[in-house]
Amino acid sequence: MKSVAAFFSYTLFFLTIFSGVSVYAQENSEGDKAATDTLQQQPLADTLGNTQPDTLTADSLGNNPDTLTQDPGGLNAVVSIVAADSQVTDMASNTIHLYREARVKYEGFELSADYIRVNQTTKEVFASGRYDHNNKYVGRPVVIFPNETPKSVDSLRYNFDTAVGITHGIFTEVEGGYIQAERVRKNQYNEMSLYHGLYSTCNLPQPHTHFGIQISKGIVTENQIISGPAYLVMEGVPLKFLTIPFGFFPKPNKRSSGFLFPSFGEDFTRGFWLRDIGWYFAFNDYWDSEVRGNLYSKGSWEVALATRYRVNYKYDGGFNFRFASLRNGVEGTPEYRPTKDFNFTWNHTQRQEANPGTTFSASVNFGTGSYFQNTAANGSYNYEQMTRNNMQSSIAYGKTFADGRVNFTSAFRHNQDINTGRVQLELPTFALNVSSFNPFDSKDRVGEQKWYQRINVSYSLQGRNSLDAEETGLFNKETLGKFRNGFQHNIPVSLSLNVLKFFQFNTSVNYTERWYLQSIRRRLENTPSGFEEVRDTLQGFNRAYDYSVSTGLATKIYGMYPKIGRIQAIRHVITPSVNLNYRPDFSEDMYGFYRSFVNAQGLETQYSIFEGGMFGSPGSGRSMGIGFSINNNIEAKVLSRRDTSESGIKKIPILQGLTFTGNYNFVADSFNLSNINFSGRTALFNQKINLNFNGTFDPYSIDENGRRVNRFAIKDGKLARLTSFGLSFDYSFNPDANRNRQNGLDSLNNQRNSMTPEQQQALARISSDPNAFVDFNIPWNLAGSFSFQYSKFGNTANITSTVNVHGDFSVTPKWKVQFNSGYDFKRKEVSLTRFSIYRDLHCWDMSFGWVPFGQFQSYNVTIRAKASILQDLKLTKRNDSYNRF
Repeated sequence: MKSVAAFFSYTLFFLTIFSGVSVYAQENSEGDKAATDTLQQQPLADTLGNTQPDTLTADSLGNNPDTLTQDPGGLNAVVSIVAADSQVTDMASNTIHLYREARVKYEGFELSADYIRVNQTTKEVFASGRYDHNNKYVGRPVVIFPNETPKSVDSLRYNFDTAVGITHGIFTEVEGGYIQAERVRKNQYNEMSLYHGLYSTCNLPQPHTHFGIQISKGIVTENQIISGPAYLVMEGVPLKFLTIPFGFFPKPNKRSSGFLFPSFGEDFTRGFWLRDIGWYFAFNDYWDSEVRGNLYSKGSWEVALATRYRVNYKYDGGFNFRFASLRNGVEGTPEYRPTKDFNFTWNHTQRQEANPGTTFSASVNFGTGSYFQNTAANGSYNYEQMTRNNMQSSIAYGKTFADGRVNFTSAFRHNQDINTGRVQLELPTFALNVSSFNPFDSKDRVGEQKWYQRINVSYSLQGRNSLDAEETGLFNKETLGKFRNGFQHNIPVSLSLNVLKFFQFNTSVNYTERWYLQSIRRRLENTPSGFEEVRDTLQGFNRAYDYSVSTGLATKIYGMYPKIGRIQAIRHVITPSVNLNYRPDFSEDMYGFYRSFVNAQGLETQYSIFEGGMFGSPGSGRSMGIGFSINNNIEAKVLSRRDTSESGIKKIPILQGLTFTGNYNFVADSFNLSNINFSGRTALFNQKINLNFNGTFDPYSIDENGRRVNRFAIKDGKLARLTSFGLSFDYSFNPDANRNRQNGLDSLNNQRNSMTPEQQQALARISSDPNAFVDFNIPWNLAGSFSFQYSKFGNTANITSTVNVHGDFSVTPKWKVQFNSGYDFKRKEVSLTRFSIYRDLHCWDMSFGWVPFGQFQSYNVTIRAKASILQDLKLTKRNDSYNRF
């Protein structure tokens, strides 16, 4: 049920919540001594000791299963009863007494308590707790009625025949809120009467930070609520001056549309504001929407539409559209003009079992790159959104055919670089893949495969239609006419055999064919400023193809190093591979893929008519060379200091995947040897730091102008030139913090289907922002990351490096402080820094956020109820004092 939080109607709010609760009781009359006595006298097991022994039959229930009684005293169904201690039957009154962890089931009714009495003559059941040796009331009854949540009570009397009962001291949870009542009665007409009810956000019997409603009397029917006097209570203090004498409210048993109450405040630049005012639309059980808006006194405004939909066991999702017209800068200056920003998101998930063999999903995030900065992430100050560098979208469809041997996938993709303002669109891209098969093998083959039966063939088809353009002119007619498209067929044929026991022999033939709907022509045009090169695009179908042959050998070499101290052994695994490859020269005239023209300098130049094609063009120049690769893995076995037995030996990776690759072309005119690429990873400090690195060596020298020359660097006294290098790692000083956070997120993800929309939005924010998850069970956490990039082209070198740190610590078990910051060594400036303080108020939360400097300098204080249904019940104080908001 969707509730609207409004100060002037909080009593209606409570009653609307309470309307979703069904409790079964009748009033505690003065003559009902049994209910009163069970709570005030000694445990019933003791008081029954005075019963005449000739009227009792005692049964020990030690290992016996549930006792079933068919139609006892005229009941309409089987009653299932069980007790952990004992069962006593009073034959004179036809009553069964159950002691300790007793349970009774009748049709959809379930009851458990430390004492239960079943009267088969009157068809009544009574349940209560008991007083233990510390005089503490324990074993309270818990009752479950069909299609309802469990409820804890002090005592209960229920009639199986009339479905009427008495409940004392009820306590139950409803959508994050808690209801307590001294006495509630439900009659056979499904009407409830309430006496001394208390609605609270706290789950304690005596709410210590209570904010809620005390209602003296009330009647709840199927379609309406009638209330007597009701008033607010805060911190246990009744605010009776906020009392209403009576109330009469309709009670729809479904979600209902309603007004969304706003919040108020003042902005440093844009004046007084009214935020999140709107309307909630409850269309049906499958989808709903809400429209919200922000208004500022100096002319800025924002509007947002959020829609959610869900069909159980089939699919669910939602989309959001947000638009902002904001004025930035100093009022009265030319810069003080409205800027238009928008953002659109859509997510869709399809259940696997809804349509086996078919998948469909969507994750869309599209809009102007300045939206998150100009609106401070829609006023949420989300660290990740405000500092993001790109936005990406994907809408994907997939289907399998022919018993899974054929797979088709298609996707619409979008990639937007916020820094450069460029947008790349794939509308669409698709792929059809046929699983590899052995065409010369037989299904009825007996014995091992012959060499020709190992020949393997597969097929793939790809198609793309893409556009790369500026964000500002994306929807112009000229821009939309610049889509590039094409198709590519690929047929690889391969054979793999074991040779001489230690070598793996591989040979392959790869055929690729490309289909394009455009080709280009270059020409010179005589203009007033001289001859200029012109590139024409010709429409029409063209095909291009190429093929290559490759043959190679691979093996593994194992090296062992002797024992050194606690190092028991070091193993070095080298995996070298070498291959011979050949590709013809597809720039020859016989193929027609390349043409020549004379440029403005009078030089004849060769070009491919498929330049800029989606899948490239056939290569020019004949290639015949040797490709090589060397992979290294080094690990050690180290004896533990504490455990010197064989079980105390652990493996430590020293180097993982240290790989060098390159190629030598025998028929190239110059620069026969390619660059040598390398990459690898390792783990340090007991595998707490994962370190990754990569780079490139250029084997050729450069001249004094920084131009590459056809002379090996080793002739100049260098083995090779390092032209690029990258290094990155991250580390957490408290691994349990990340582990607990991930376990917590996994647990929340498992409960996603039962969450409210507000809770799902909060979970999405937690998943994307490490600092949004506050775990009071972890006393401290400190984590950091570092990245380093070096590149050198010619005589010019470029270095970038950044460090980021984030963490938290608990001042007390209820106080948590979080922080995140970083430093860019190239720009020599501190990145976005934020401090947050959280206070757990049990059923409430208090948080303080502070950005001390920079563009987003601000602070905010928020106090809110934890109950999900009361997410609008919060008090926020915010000060935005940076120059753009």
